[in-house]
Amino acid sequence: MDVLGRWVIRHRLIVGVVWLAITVLGLLAAPSVSGRLKSGSHVHSSAYTANVAIAKRYGGATSNPGVLVLNLPTGQKVGSPAATAELRAVDARIATAAPAVRLVSYASTGSQTLVGDGGTSTIVLAYPPQQGDDVSPEMIDTLTAAAKSAAPALTVHGTSLIALAAGNTTSGNSSVLTELLIGALGALVVLAWVFGSFLALLPLLMALISVLTMQLLIYGLTYVVPASSPLSPSVQYIVALLGLGLSIDYALLIVTRWREERAAGASNDDAVRTALSRAGHSVWFSGLIASLGLFALIVVPNSVVRGIGISGLFIPSTATLVALTLLPVTLSKLGARMDWPRRKSSGATSRFWTWWAERVIRHRIAAAVVGLGILCGLAGVAATINISQPTSGALASAGPYSDGLRALRTDGFPSGTLTAAPIYVPRAADAAGIVTALDTVSSLRGAVVPTGAAWHVDGSALVIALPAHEIGTSTGGTSLADIRHTVPGTALVGGEAAVGIDEAHSTYGAFPLLFVLVALVTFLILARGLRSILLPLKAVVLNVLSVAASYGILVLVFQHGWGMQALWGTRSYGAIDPFAPVLIFGFLFGVSMDYEVFILTRVREGYHRSGSTRLGIIEGISRTGRLVTSAALVLFFALASLSTANDITVRQIAAGLAAGVLLDAVVVRMLLLPALVSLFGAWNWWMPARIASLLRLPAQTTEADARERIALPVGDA
Repeated sequence: MDVLGRWVIRHRLIVGVVWLAITVLGLLAAPSVSGRLKSGSHVHSSAYTANVAIAKRYGGATSNPGVLVLNLPTGQKVGSPAATAELRAVDARIATAAPAVRLVSYASTGSQTLVGDGGTSTIVLAYPPQQGDDVSPEMIDTLTAAAKSAAPALTVHGTSLIALAAGNTTSGNSSVLTELLIGALGALVVLAWVFGSFLALLPLLMALISVLTMQLLIYGLTYVVPASSPLSPSVQYIVALLGLGLSIDYALLIVTRWREERAAGASNDDAVRTALSRAGHSVWFSGLIASLGLFALIVVPNSVVRGIGISGLFIPSTATLVALTLLPVTLSKLGARMDWPRRKSSGATSRFWTWWAERVIRHRIAAAVVGLGILCGLAGVAATINISQPTSGALASAGPYSDGLRALRTDGFPSGTLTAAPIYVPRAADAAGIVTALDTVSSLRGAVVPTGAAWHVDGSALVIALPAHEIGTSTGGTSLADIRHTVPGTALVGGEAAVGIDEAHSTYGAFPLLFVLVALVTFLILARGLRSILLPLKAVVLNVLSVAASYGILVLVFQHGWGMQALWGTRSYGAIDPFAPVLIFGFLFGVSMDYEVFILTRVREGYHRSGSTRLGIIEGISRTGRLVTSAALVLFFALASLSTANDITVRQIAAGLAAGVLLDAVVVRMLLLPALVSLFGAWNWWMPARIASLLRLPAQTTEADARERIALPVGDA
């Protein structure tokens, strides 16, 4: 790191010009990134194979349908001449208003499966033109208006899962730019409190350059990844906001150490070199661990998660590169001028955090019990997690689409109609037999074969099965399994809900491998960096508890609805999105380890200087307490702004990460870490000779020997 520091300062102009060119390219590429990202996912499963075959011939029939509920005038029944004329008129008008939409109706099929209780109502299923499209609220409105104009005597209601979900989100459209501005404003307030000078602007400038660089890398990545596994639009949100937080955190660490050295009397260039040598090691080490935690997501056999894992690799690595190259150059040229007005207290230990460290050490057993009690209590709540899609009833309780759902149920149709399962039948002649078999399955309302040229392509046919319960939700029951068991092997069962279930199974099938990989690699890196066995083991265990506790907060908020109305003006979803826990683990496990490294490396330096674990803890906490709290607040504001996204999955991930970051910084790093390090005493620095040899480290046999041999391979905070 010393070599890098000298090279960077010696070649200020080259470094500055290179980053200026990268920033300009990032500015040019950023507006085009969203157009290169595509929704959808790829997972090797039977449902995905079915959807490929269906989409090739029947477009958007893989999506969950929009549903129109048509109630006949008093005295009319489905099948009567008057009703038949009205229903045919509805089909004709919809075909004119939305010619690309595929319809499944009683007027075209004559199926009793589409007739409500009492024979006085029927439903029309509407599918979008292309795979990946949804039956949006706007499409439901168009179809409803067309039906009403075609048959004014009918009572018409429309609904769909997407329309219901739109009714359970705040109004307005979120954007990456808006959320970046919100996150940056919150970060600026924290930085102004930390520095009390124009230096507060410097980490924001570094973050801006980092985020633009990340967007440029994502733009280039879209040309590399296979077309069958495109990057999800959520990537842009996550990279921008998490990149903002991490970039500011890393810059905050180095600028704080530079300021501390300046306050101690060092020249500007010497302060830059020392800050890069000491804090730069911590940044590099933290960036490495965070990168591995995110990149490990590629072991999950799902294109969305893998795409986020590959893209996430750019977040800490880019933030680290900017902090270790461009930031020292800027500090060497502008740092002293920007540090105005300069506070006399800069570089001094914090009285509050010194007092706090002493109290935690004095009451270390009580502190450990309280901290572990909080984490274990929230982890217990996490054990009740319901990982599934939200039910239609949880999505919205008021509005026209909710009225459509109630009308659907009132007429005797199950809400599972909204997750109707399309079944691809290679030979059209087999479709009738499949319908007959499915009509006898108790977990289904029945099945229907759509008619018309649009529904018979290449000699194949499509069968639509209406489940009694919503597939993919906690109340889905055995509907999907029963369909798969009933249809012949040549038929392929697809649909959006079926793919969701297959994705969840594949994702959590790979989760143990993800967990072991991340925990093991993190332990080995920490063991070599901290030259200890107990400290990295403690860090990994506490990180696991911290992630589990963040799941508990996620369950309390999104599953049980605590604060949902106050924070987002919405109701509880009653479930946690299947992607959220996996992505939260990948991000939080690596990111929260930053604070562990920041504190422990400074504790280690204090221990090396004094020979006392107690004094090392006090020095480490007094020097880093304010820094870690500030860094956590910066990351919290970035993630909190991301939680304003209308996408339910992104909202849950952002809120879970934001809560997890604060929980980790306050409970784990400021309470449990000093308490446990104090309890372990000299055992903190124990490294057996055999393991040290495997890690290519000198053995440390005694505490005195450890103090003599100790070095700071990962810098300090």
